[in-house]
Amino acid sequence: MNVATDWALPLVWAQQSELDSIPWLKWIIVLAVVFFGIFPGIVAYMVWGERKVAGRFQDRIGPNRVGPFGLLQPIADAIKLITKEDIVPRTADQWVHLLAPVMILVSAFLVLPVIPFGLGLAAVNPPSGLIYLIAVSSISALGIFLAGWSSRNKYSLLGAMRAVAQLVSYEVPQVMSVIPVILWTGSLSMVAIFDRQVEYGWFIFSPPGLLAFILLTIANIAEVNRTPFDLPEAESEIIAGYHTEYSGMRFGLFFLAEYLSVFAVSCLGTAVFLGGGTLPWPFTGEPVVTLGSGQGLLSLILVNLPLIGIFMAKVGLYVFLMFWIRCTLPRLRVDQLMSFAWKVMVPLSIINVFIAALWYEFVFRPGRPNYLLGWGVTAPLVLISVIVVLSIYKAQMKADLAASPTSRRRIATAN
Repeated sequence: MNVATDWALPLVWAQQSELDSIPWLKWIIVLAVVFFGIFPGIVAYMVWGERKVAGRFQDRIGPNRVGPFGLLQPIADAIKLITKEDIVPRTADQWVHLLAPVMILVSAFLVLPVIPFGLGLAAVNPPSGLIYLIAVSSISALGIFLAGWSSRNKYSLLGAMRAVAQLVSYEVPQVMSVIPVILWTGSLSMVAIFDRQVEYGWFIFSPPGLLAFILLTIANIAEVNRTPFDLPEAESEIIAGYHTEYSGMRFGLFFLAEYLSVFAVSCLGTAVFLGGGTLPWPFTGEPVVTLGSGQGLLSLILVNLPLIGIFMAKVGLYVFLMFWIRCTLPRLRVDQLMSFAWKVMVPLSIINVFIAALWYEFVFRPGRPNYLLGWGVTAPLVLISVIVVLSIYKAQMKADLAASPTSRRRIATAN
């Protein structure tokens, strides 16, 4: 084994150095293989998986005609979308109408390069990885608005405005929910966040971390327009929303971008709060980083194979949670959606930052960590905060309902 390794590794490193001397060729290979091969394939079979899961929830079979177990159904759907006629309204802005779905798809793709799928497996590692991630994910709001505006359809424009209002509202708690992680890590790098969890355990294993994970998950569902936050595409109210005037492969780009965004936010939640590809503390620790940080390619492969497998298993469970919620919960009204963001999630996110500071003092401050004292102080504070905020929200919702004209008419009729 040693002889084979000594003979093979110089050849591998020589090929890598040649690629490093031509950086544009390396990036073309990465884009072609990963971003235009692996990720679209994952998205295609996410659609198949959701249809199967929804079928089980609704006592159906799901796709089962094209290929064994319906496994070729995504390929058939892709061929159908590619071959369908691409109809563009005569009054639409032609170039913007085409640019909008491309912008949304590019936004979903740009999130993935900073995700650490394993040790040394982040395509790029900028010092401000979280800031970059938030910035590129915000491009989708611009693409959605341009899609509705360029269609020259009032229903599309209303759907786009509703979508932008929702995205902007839920971006606030989404960003604030990761502030505790930045506080505990002392860095905005996604790789540094991963390394910190290897050392101290998953961030979700703390009261403020658990609350932040729940807030991030809810905000992620709203950001990717999934049920019960799919108001921008509420066909019962505004036809099909901002993509009413899209057909063929242009609509397919919206479809691909939505599921790619589901995959991307699932990777984000896994990397930030679930330890990436690591097992729960204390089963992994410094030996993982030490083994994977060596110069040997074999050690890097041996570490990353299980890390990638565990990472994808967590992402699969995260995606399944979104499928489960879609099959279980009804759609919210638009006033409920907006008030929940500003009256529940934003206050809880702000309070959780202060609780996370207490957890930092007890656990991450240099010195011996005191997990018992940290749990004893922060857990009651988190529980009290959730109860108080939800109680105030419910009381206000009842007061608003009683003051509505419809409720007053019902009371007058009953009397």
